[in-house]
Amino acid sequence: MTKRFRRVLVANRGEIAVRVLRGARAQGYETVAVYSDADAKALHVREAHRAVRIGPAPATESYLSIERLLTAAKDSGAEAVHPGYGFLSERAEFARAVAEAGLVFIGPDASSIEAMGNKSAAKIRMIEAGVPCIAGYTEASSSAPSAPSPPGGGLGRGRFGGDDGALLEAARSIGFPIMVKAAAGGGGRGMRLVHDAGALADALRSARSEAQNAFGSGELLLEKAIVGARHVEIQVFGDRHGNVVHFGERDCSVQRRNQKVVEEAPSPAVNESLRTAMGDAAVRAAKAVKYVGAGTVEFLLDREGHFYFLEMNTRLQVEHPVTELVYDVDLVAWQLLVAQGDALPLSQDAILKRRRGHAIEVRLCTEDPGQGYLPQTGTVLLWQPPRGAGVRVDTYLETGAVIGPFYDSMQAKVIAYGPDREGARARLVQALADTTLFGVQSNREFLSRIVGSDAFGGDDVATDFLQKNEALVTASPPSHHMALAAAAFVVDDARRLSEGGALEASLLGWHSNLVMPTAMTLGPEGRRGQEAALTLTPLEPGGYRIQDGGASSMCELRELACDGTSLRYTLGGVRHVARYVRRGDTLWIDAEGMTESYVDRTYQPAEKAVPGADGMVRANMDGKVVRVAVEAGAQVEKGQLLVVLEAMKLELEFPAPIAGTVQEISARAGDQVTTGQVLVRIS
Repeated sequence: MTKRFRRVLVANRGEIAVRVLRGARAQGYETVAVYSDADAKALHVREAHRAVRIGPAPATESYLSIERLLTAAKDSGAEAVHPGYGFLSERAEFARAVAEAGLVFIGPDASSIEAMGNKSAAKIRMIEAGVPCIAGYTEASSSAPSAPSPPGGGLGRGRFGGDDGALLEAARSIGFPIMVKAAAGGGGRGMRLVHDAGALADALRSARSEAQNAFGSGELLLEKAIVGARHVEIQVFGDRHGNVVHFGERDCSVQRRNQKVVEEAPSPAVNESLRTAMGDAAVRAAKAVKYVGAGTVEFLLDREGHFYFLEMNTRLQVEHPVTELVYDVDLVAWQLLVAQGDALPLSQDAILKRRRGHAIEVRLCTEDPGQGYLPQTGTVLLWQPPRGAGVRVDTYLETGAVIGPFYDSMQAKVIAYGPDREGARARLVQALADTTLFGVQSNREFLSRIVGSDAFGGDDVATDFLQKNEALVTASPPSHHMALAAAAFVVDDARRLSEGGALEASLLGWHSNLVMPTAMTLGPEGRRGQEAALTLTPLEPGGYRIQDGGASSMCELRELACDGTSLRYTLGGVRHVARYVRRGDTLWIDAEGMTESYVDRTYQPAEKAVPGADGMVRANMDGKVVRVAVEAGAQVEKGQLLVVLEAMKLELEFPAPIAGTVQEISARAGDQVTTGQVLVRIS
């Protein structure tokens, strides 16, 4: 019999912790948050009725510690545990430990997690349940029984043994292109697309290493790659009375590095008959493992309308808000209800009749798409989420929040709902334009380019969308308009400081009365754009005439006004509004849907040499060394791999910046390094 509960501990952090805590409070539950030292001041801590410290910043010593989480539950008097997603949410041992401690795990039983947790075993079970699967091969011990691929696609087991040579032989049997996948996890980690046999060995090595670091298991499986397919998933829900239903599909085809970027419901590629077929298959999959709670069955959908089982995520998904908006439900409320032992509140027919409109979600991450999605860290100087009809934001961000290297780079989800896909898309484009994140570089403009593109608006969207539309990945340089506005702000801000007596005029670097032209050099703080050599002349009754030496052009900015976060001015007879924040010598400004940070470099020395030109290879962020690919004394070529660093759940490769001899290696596998630390020295 299910134990009733009133106090819920959320064993997670960030936006999902905030989402679940607020959802539980709305249903009348008492809530408990947990936090690491890095999150002591985080929003989710303040959202809860109680909060318990569970350890230092590294996840292995806090959010991944079953013992510390159970102690927190005991100390806080929690009677149930919600795992959120990520961390321990799909670890059977965690669900089992929670139950053995006499607590309610708000999720599926450990046996269901185990059944679906290993992709190889899960696909064999799905074949038995009549769910369509992709032809492939799984690593297994030599004692594992052989299971040739059944007609229509399936998964062979153990037929070739269990080493890399056997995998190569299996790949040749299946036929290229091949997908290499980690058997014990998901989220795109340990996954590689291989087009020919020559590239397989390197793909196996890197996938196995990444899988071992991410999931504690280097077991791999192979699948025939279905090129040009969509990633379509079905939201399922089960209770302890034998009921299992689905909430239609979500389309998650726009991905980077096999990780989702944009999600929407319903899928533009799914009609009613296909929706019924996929929904029925997902329900069969859930029933095959006696599934209870919220889960997602993921499929690949090819251009002919055939679909194939990928995996089942035994938890709430990141993209669950699009389903909530389209079906007008609260999936967290349903999770709490089912965990209490109650039956599902709606039948399958009633659920499908609720479907209305269209919803699209994007994942706002602190990363640089133009630099291989390199994670970014720092302090949030200003966070202003968008507001308006049909717009929802799930986040933990706030001004002053610190984004460190210890956790995932996703910081927020921006979701828009409309009567149809175009309506939702238009709202999302505007919502992203109205989103302000200063202090840390983000992928906001990248998301705007995707959602606003004609390619996304069309019907040719598949998992290779970004490979086919590489121009969407590359960031545009800051607009000339932004540089002008930034220059005017810097000069005008200094003038106001001088007039207010806060700064000696002699320290400003220009004439004290500002009636003479002022020359200045303004450079972007980030990697994009070029320095602008500008000359500003004050105008009456206000504003500036700006001469751009590089562009040999002149314009006038008038009616300049600053109110603390907004900069208003008129350019070419058109009134503009930009958002800004100034911290020390740096100005963050958002204009025309672009965000950039500028530094006044008028009196700064010339730029330093290209990083790495001195032969020093330095960590560009805090992280853990997972591999050193060279030895001291080795001869290396420019571009040759030297070190692999893991940060924010991504592996970052450091190539040799010059050709030469490795003189010194200052880091070993397993070392935790800090930003700027020298890893390798080459002469």
